[in-house]
Amino acid sequence: MTWEEQLFAYLDDLEQQAEGVFGIERDLEVAERAAAEYAAVTSASRLMASVDGEVALRVQGLGQVEGWLSRVAEGWCLVRSPAQSWVIRLDALLSIRGASSRSVPEEAWPVSAKLGFGSALRRLAESGEPCRIVLLDGTRYDARVARVGKDFVELVHGDSPDPLLVRLTALAAAGVTRE
Repeated sequence: MTWEEQLFAYLDDLEQQAEGVFGIERDLEVAERAAAEYAAVTSASRLMASVDGEVALRVQGLGQVEGWLSRVAEGWCLVRSPAQSWVIRLDALLSIRGASSRSVPEEAWPVSAKLGFGSALRRLAESGEPCRIVLLDGTRYDARVARVGKDFVELVHGDSPDPLLVRLTALAAAGVTRE
């Protein structure tokens, strides 16, 4: 091997080592960026990607709710099963099974997804349907939603002539039985 061949072989070897180091650094940078971007993913965005799929949600005060995820909006979701429909506050979710591995960022959500939990409860009030209201502490009321304020819901419950006011932050879910 001539001195020129030795020099070129040596330079080729250095270039391969540099490419290997660059590749390792690039892989680490890509992994760090992916982890940083995933840190911004919310459970709501994962749920939004799961709409029209079957989920199992563990809800504080209520327990396990299984069914088809019909809607996700700001602060709540709607899960339907053949027997019941549940409007569930996202803050009451303890765990989610069956969520899509994808996510939909809030910027890509439909305009209707900007409606808050109070809007869903107002729809229940308009329907006049009896429902089961479940609080975070597990308290349950079979009632009708009469009116919805900014931070509370007014329930007509039992034989009491006085409506029961429940703060929205205390609610876990509202369920309607399907016939």
